[in-house]
Amino acid sequence: MRAALAFVLALALPATAGWEPGRDYVYLEGSPGMVLEDRVLVTNRGSQPLTVGLRASRAQTPWIALAADEVTLPARTRAEVPFTVTVPADTPPGERTATITTSAGGRSEPIRIHLRVSGPKVPALTVEDVSYSSGSVRYTLVNRGNTPLSPRVSLHTDGLLTAPATHAPRELAPLPPARRVSLTERWDAPTLDAVDLRLNVTAAGGVHAESTLSKTFVPWPALLPLLLLLPAFLWFRRRAKRAGG
Repeated sequence: MRAALAFVLALALPATAGWEPGRDYVYLEGSPGMVLEDRVLVTNRGSQPLTVGLRASRAQTPWIALAADEVTLPARTRAEVPFTVTVPADTPPGERTATITTSAGGRSEPIRIHLRVSGPKVPALTVEDVSYSSGSVRYTLVNRGNTPLSPRVSLHTDGLLTAPATHAPRELAPLPPARRVSLTERWDAPTLDAVDLRLNVTAAGGVHAESTLSKTFVPWPALLPLLLLLPAFLWFRRRAKRAGG
Protein backbone atom coordinates (compact mmCIF):
# COMPACT_ATOMS: atom_id res chain seq x y z
CA MET A 1 0.00 0.00 0.00
CA ARG A 2 1.33 3.44 -0.91
CA ALA A 3 0.78 6.17 1.61
CA ALA A 4 -0.44 9.47 0.30
CA LEU A 5 2.22 11.44 2.13
CA ALA A 6 5.72 12.31 1.01
CA PHE A 7 8.07 14.92 2.36
CA VAL A 8 10.84 17.02 0.87
CA LEU A 9 14.22 17.52 2.42
CA ALA A 10 15.53 20.71 0.84
CA LEU A 11 19.25 21.20 1.34
CA ALA A 12 20.41 24.73 0.66
CA LEU A 13 24.16 24.81 0.24
CA PRO A 14 25.54 28.25 -0.55
CA ALA A 15 29.24 28.82 -0.04
CA THR A 16 29.02 29.21 3.76
CA ALA A 17 25.39 28.55 4.65
CA GLY A 18 24.07 25.38 6.25
CA TRP A 19 21.05 23.26 5.32
CA GLU A 20 17.65 22.66 6.83
CA PRO A 21 15.05 19.95 6.30
CA GLY A 22 12.16 21.11 4.22
CA ARG A 23 9.76 19.28 6.57
CA ASP A 24 10.35 17.85 10.02
CA TYR A 25 7.66 15.13 10.24
CA VAL A 26 5.58 12.65 8.23
CA TYR A 27 2.32 10.96 9.20
CA LEU A 28 1.40 7.38 8.24
CA GLU A 29 -1.53 5.14 9.10
CA GLY A 30 -2.12 1.44 8.54
CA SER A 31 -3.34 -1.84 9.98
CA PRO A 32 -1.24 -4.69 11.43
CA GLY A 33 0.39 -6.72 8.66
CA MET A 34 0.52 -3.85 6.16
CA VAL A 35 3.59 -2.47 4.38
CA LEU A 36 3.42 1.32 4.00
CA GLU A 37 5.52 3.04 1.35
CA ASP A 38 6.75 6.61 1.22
CA ARG A 39 9.79 8.53 0.04
CA VAL A 40 12.27 11.19 0.99
CA LEU A 41 12.84 13.82 -1.71
CA VAL A 42 16.32 15.28 -1.35
CA THR A 43 17.16 18.50 -3.19
CA ASN A 44 20.64 20.00 -3.51
CA ARG A 45 20.17 23.68 -4.20
CA GLY A 46 23.88 24.43 -3.92
CA SER A 47 26.55 24.78 -6.56
CA GLN A 48 28.65 21.82 -5.36
CA PRO A 49 27.93 18.04 -5.19
CA LEU A 50 26.47 16.94 -1.88
CA THR A 51 26.32 13.56 -0.12
CA VAL A 52 23.45 13.09 2.30
CA GLY A 53 23.36 10.21 4.80
CA LEU A 54 20.08 8.68 5.97
CA ARG A 55 19.52 6.51 9.03
CA ALA A 56 16.31 5.14 10.53
CA SER A 57 15.90 4.75 14.28
CA ARG A 58 15.31 1.27 15.67
CA ALA A 59 14.29 1.98 19.27
CA GLN A 60 10.51 2.39 19.21
CA THR A 61 9.53 1.33 15.68
CA PRO A 62 12.13 -1.06 14.25
CA TRP A 63 10.18 -1.53 11.02
CA ILE A 64 11.58 1.22 8.77
CA ALA A 65 13.69 0.16 5.77
CA LEU A 66 15.41 2.79 3.63
CA ALA A 67 16.26 2.07 0.00
CA ALA A 68 19.70 3.66 0.52
CA ASP A 69 21.84 4.74 3.46
CA GLU A 70 23.21 7.71 1.53
CA VAL A 71 22.71 9.53 -1.74
CA THR A 72 25.11 11.80 -3.64
CA LEU A 73 23.57 14.63 -5.60
CA PRO A 74 25.22 16.83 -8.23
CA ALA A 75 24.64 20.56 -7.91
CA ARG A 76 21.04 21.71 -8.28
CA THR A 77 19.56 18.26 -8.64
CA ARG A 78 17.02 16.17 -6.75
CA ALA A 79 16.79 12.50 -5.80
CA GLU A 80 14.07 10.30 -4.30
CA VAL A 81 14.93 7.83 -1.53
CA PRO A 82 12.02 5.39 -0.99
CA PHE A 83 11.39 3.81 2.40
CA THR A 84 8.90 1.29 3.76
CA VAL A 85 7.29 0.83 7.14
CA THR A 86 6.32 -2.79 7.81
CA VAL A 87 3.73 -3.12 10.58
CA PRO A 88 4.01 -6.57 12.25
CA ALA A 89 0.81 -8.59 12.30
CA ASP A 90 0.71 -8.70 16.12
CA THR A 91 1.10 -4.94 16.62
CA PRO A 92 -1.56 -3.52 18.99
CA PRO A 93 -3.48 -0.41 17.90
CA GLY A 94 -2.09 2.94 18.94
CA GLU A 95 0.44 5.63 18.12
CA ARG A 96 4.09 4.92 17.32
CA THR A 97 6.99 7.27 16.69
CA ALA A 98 10.32 6.86 14.97
CA THR A 99 12.97 9.03 13.33
CA ILE A 100 14.81 9.20 10.04
CA THR A 101 18.01 11.14 10.64
CA THR A 102 19.56 13.00 7.71
CA SER A 103 23.12 14.24 7.83
CA ALA A 104 25.38 16.32 5.59
CA GLY A 105 28.14 18.87 6.04
CA GLY A 106 28.90 17.68 9.60
CA ARG A 107 25.35 18.28 10.85
CA SER A 108 22.32 16.07 11.46
CA GLU A 109 18.61 16.80 11.35
CA PRO A 110 15.75 14.48 12.45
CA ILE A 111 12.63 13.73 10.43
CA ARG A 112 9.98 12.44 12.83
CA ILE A 113 7.73 9.61 11.71
CA HIS A 114 4.27 9.44 13.30
CA LEU A 115 2.60 6.08 12.69
CA ARG A 116 -0.96 5.29 13.72
CA VAL A 117 -1.74 1.57 13.87
CA SER A 118 -5.47 1.09 13.37
CA GLY A 119 -7.66 -1.73 14.60
CA PRO A 120 -10.05 -2.57 17.45
CA LYS A 121 -8.76 -2.17 20.98
CA VAL A 122 -9.25 -5.24 23.16
CA PRO A 123 -8.44 -4.50 26.85
CA ALA A 124 -8.01 -7.48 29.17
CA LEU A 125 -6.40 -8.09 32.58
CA THR A 126 -5.82 -11.16 34.75
CA VAL A 127 -4.63 -11.57 38.34
CA GLU A 128 -2.44 -14.63 38.82
CA ASP A 129 -0.15 -16.40 41.30
CA VAL A 130 -1.75 -14.96 44.45
CA SER A 131 -0.03 -15.94 47.71
CA TYR A 132 0.46 -14.65 51.26
CA SER A 133 3.64 -14.60 53.32
CA SER A 134 5.13 -12.47 56.09
CA GLY A 135 2.57 -9.70 56.01
CA SER A 136 2.38 -9.34 52.21
CA VAL A 137 -0.15 -10.47 49.63
CA ARG A 138 1.87 -11.27 46.50
CA TYR A 139 0.39 -11.51 43.01
CA THR A 140 1.09 -11.08 39.30
CA LEU A 141 -0.88 -8.72 37.11
CA VAL A 142 -0.94 -9.57 33.37
CA ASN A 143 -2.12 -7.36 30.52
CA ARG A 144 -3.59 -9.90 28.09
CA GLY A 145 -5.15 -7.31 25.77
CA ASN A 146 -3.69 -5.21 22.97
CA THR A 147 -3.83 -1.77 24.54
CA PRO A 148 -1.96 -0.16 27.48
CA LEU A 149 -3.87 -0.10 30.77
CA SER A 150 -3.53 1.87 34.00
CA PRO A 151 -4.84 -0.56 36.64
CA ARG A 152 -6.37 0.31 40.00
CA VAL A 153 -6.11 -2.42 42.64
CA SER A 154 -7.84 -2.87 45.98
CA LEU A 155 -7.67 -5.64 48.58
CA HIS A 156 -10.80 -6.99 50.31
CA THR A 157 -10.67 -9.29 53.35
CA ASP A 158 -13.47 -11.31 54.94
CA GLY A 159 -12.86 -13.62 57.91
CA LEU A 160 -14.91 -15.93 60.10
CA LEU A 161 -13.86 -14.10 63.25
CA THR A 162 -13.13 -10.65 61.83
CA ALA A 163 -15.39 -8.19 60.02
CA PRO A 164 -15.09 -7.65 56.24
CA ALA A 165 -12.72 -4.85 55.30
CA THR A 166 -11.80 -2.98 52.12
CA HIS A 167 -8.33 -1.52 52.01
CA ALA A 168 -7.58 1.79 50.29
CA PRO A 169 -7.16 1.25 46.53
CA ARG A 170 -4.03 2.38 44.77
CA GLU A 171 -3.22 3.42 41.22
CA LEU A 172 -0.57 1.38 39.42
CA ALA A 173 1.83 2.43 36.68
CA PRO A 174 0.61 1.91 33.08
CA LEU A 175 1.02 -1.70 31.96
CA PRO A 176 1.80 -2.23 28.23
CA PRO A 177 0.16 -5.04 26.24
CA ALA A 178 1.52 -8.56 26.73
CA ARG A 179 3.43 -7.47 29.84
CA ARG A 180 3.25 -8.78 33.41
CA VAL A 181 4.32 -7.26 36.70
CA SER A 182 4.78 -8.80 40.16
CA LEU A 183 3.26 -6.75 42.98
CA THR A 184 2.59 -6.87 46.73
CA GLU A 185 -0.09 -5.47 49.01
CA ARG A 186 0.67 -5.04 52.71
CA TRP A 187 -1.75 -6.83 55.08
CA ASP A 188 -1.28 -7.97 58.68
CA ALA A 189 -2.91 -11.35 59.26
CA PRO A 190 -4.96 -12.09 62.39
CA THR A 191 -3.64 -14.51 64.97
CA LEU A 192 -6.56 -16.90 64.62
CA ASP A 193 -9.02 -16.84 61.72
CA ALA A 194 -10.00 -18.24 58.32
CA VAL A 195 -9.90 -15.36 55.82
CA ASP A 196 -10.74 -14.85 52.15
CA LEU A 197 -8.33 -12.39 50.51
CA ARG A 198 -9.80 -10.93 47.30
CA LEU A 199 -7.81 -8.74 44.91
CA ASN A 200 -10.04 -6.53 42.78
CA VAL A 201 -8.40 -4.83 39.76
CA THR A 202 -10.11 -2.33 37.43
CA ALA A 203 -9.04 -0.14 34.51
CA ALA A 204 -10.65 2.32 32.10
CA GLY A 205 -13.10 0.91 29.60
CA GLY A 206 -14.89 -1.38 32.04
CA VAL A 207 -11.91 -3.72 32.52
CA HIS A 208 -12.21 -5.87 35.63
CA ALA A 209 -10.28 -8.80 37.07
CA GLU A 210 -10.19 -10.44 40.48
CA SER A 211 -8.73 -13.41 42.31
CA THR A 212 -9.44 -14.83 45.78
CA LEU A 213 -7.07 -16.64 48.15
CA SER A 214 -8.38 -18.48 51.23
CA LYS A 215 -6.00 -18.71 54.18
CA THR A 216 -6.34 -20.18 57.67
CA PHE A 217 -4.26 -18.67 60.43
CA VAL A 218 -3.63 -20.72 63.60
CA PRO A 219 -1.17 -19.77 66.37
CA TRP A 220 0.45 -23.21 66.51
CA PRO A 221 3.24 -22.27 68.98
CA ALA A 222 0.63 -21.11 71.51
CA LEU A 223 -1.67 -24.09 70.91
CA LEU A 224 1.04 -26.77 70.98
CA PRO A 225 1.24 -27.11 74.78
CA LEU A 226 -2.55 -27.49 74.93
CA LEU A 227 -2.47 -30.16 72.22
CA LEU A 228 0.20 -32.07 74.15
CA LEU A 229 -1.93 -31.97 77.32
CA LEU A 230 -5.14 -32.96 75.54
CA PRO A 231 -4.58 -36.77 75.67
CA ALA A 232 -3.92 -36.63 79.41
CA PHE A 233 -7.00 -34.51 79.96
CA LEU A 234 -9.19 -36.96 78.05
CA TRP A 235 -7.70 -39.93 79.99
CA PHE A 236 -8.43 -38.34 83.38
CA ARG A 237 -11.92 -37.42 82.23
CA ARG A 238 -12.70 -41.02 81.23
CA ARG A 239 -11.40 -42.31 84.62
CA ALA A 240 -13.52 -39.76 86.42
CA LYS A 241 -16.63 -40.91 84.54
CA ARG A 242 -15.92 -44.60 85.34
CA ALA A 243 -15.31 -43.87 89.02
CA GLY A 244 -18.53 -41.91 89.23
CA GLY A 245 -20.47 -44.64 87.45
